[in-house]
Amino acid sequence: MEEPKHNIHWVTFLLSWVAGFCDTVTFVSGGAIFSAHVTGNFITFAAQMVSGGRSGDWIKLMTFPIFVVAVMAGGWLSTVLVRKYRILMVESLLLILTGVAAMFLPLMNSFMVYLLVFMVVVAMGLQNAFGKLFAKETHGPTTMMTGNVTQAALDLGNLVRTGFKEPAALQSLRNVSILIGGFLLGCLMGGIMARYLGLTSIIGPGVAICICYLTREALPRRQQV
Repeated sequence: MEEPKHNIHWVTFLLSWVAGFCDTVTFVSGGAIFSAHVTGNFITFAAQMVSGGRSGDWIKLMTFPIFVVAVMAGGWLSTVLVRKYRILMVESLLLILTGVAAMFLPLMNSFMVYLLVFMVVVAMGLQNAFGKLFAKETHGPTTMMTGNVTQAALDLGNLVRTGFKEPAALQSLRNVSILIGGFLLGCLMGGIMARYLGLTSIIGPGVAICICYLTREALPRRQQV
């Protein structure tokens, strides 16, 4: 059975928004830990160590092996799931579960906070795996913006040199702008929501991905049965 077509602009924007949202929420409310761009935790760990950080700051380094295992799991899921978008459904369930757990579990204990953050790291690992395995489903990486900003700068340079008369560069710039814009909006909304709801706000991205899955994957399949 052929998979239904997906709106690449919508999926690109949504996944970028989710990554920016989750990265900001875990940084603001989860002990200054990046959940999407996990290598950033190396920097915060080193900065805290040289400034007399606490002994427990090493926990930030745990995000790296957890992320690696999550990506490996995503690769395995891609081989056993009939439809590739089901990887995102697993991500959605993890995010919703994290948000619900944060709502009902006491977070005064730092162990619980780190546990919930690690669940978000796993979800972002699955999203990264999805992006690598099915690169044509989006306009580019949805969790790390440095490469996208570099591409946007190159495209803009080409357009300036040609008097904005190069269609390929213009289209590329538009595509990359969806990635960067989605991520930026996710960061802004994540920061606001984290201030008032803390880790509970992770429910939002989970529900958004779930809606994406149901509208782009489950509904067409029901119609074809």
